[in-house]
Amino acid sequence: MMPASTAYGWLMLAGIFVSLALWSRVARRDERLVFIYLAALAGALMGAKLVYLGAEGWLHWPDPDRWQQLATGKSIVGGLLGGYAAVEIAKYFLSYPGGTGDWFAVVTPLGLMLGRVGCLLHGCCLGRVCTPAWFTLNDTHDIARWPAAFVELLFNALMLAVVLALRRAQILPGQHFHIYLIAYGTFRFCHEFLRATPPIIGSLSGYQLAALGLIILGVIGFRRRAISAPLAQKPVI
Repeated sequence: MMPASTAYGWLMLAGIFVSLALWSRVARRDERLVFIYLAALAGALMGAKLVYLGAEGWLHWPDPDRWQQLATGKSIVGGLLGGYAAVEIAKYFLSYPGGTGDWFAVVTPLGLMLGRVGCLLHGCCLGRVCTPAWFTLNDTHDIARWPAAFVELLFNALMLAVVLALRRAQILPGQHFHIYLIAYGTFRFCHEFLRATPPIIGSLSGYQLAALGLIILGVIGFRRRAISAPLAQKPVI
């Protein structure tokens, strides 16, 4: 049987390859979109690492396995923040005026669903310890926990369905990724209270602070796109 850590790594790679395969359909229309995707990927990887280090990575310094923790730790919230920033910077320098968010709103939840399957196999991203029930999952020490990774998988499946429905009905074109950022940020801020992550400010974790950043970015992006709608009604379809 394939080790859980190996399966986790392959599923993370699968998420990248699936998103790349979907994005390649769009990139045929404008070669600049290839560079925008690569910028998004690089920004997501960098943001995922930086937010992890700021939210909890530094707390693992006294641990004997600190180098492994620091090397492998990453954050989805940070990945979204970094990816969003990188796309905006790339579009500015490439002078690309069109919208790309509607496609990112499809590939992002799809990739994160595969990643969360990896979390379930690897036993990471745990929920809080709770009384055993029909919905709990046992960790490697056979302790019942809130199924945090599974709940996030379901959330992203729901958001993927919502985004596809919006695309099909042509509702709010160009705004789908902003909607996803607001929805995921809100979900993650609330769901974080049920995750086994250390608080750093009162009862709030670093990931909750980053989630607030997602909500703010999503709202600002939504308002900007709404104001400039006559000039931005050519989203990537």
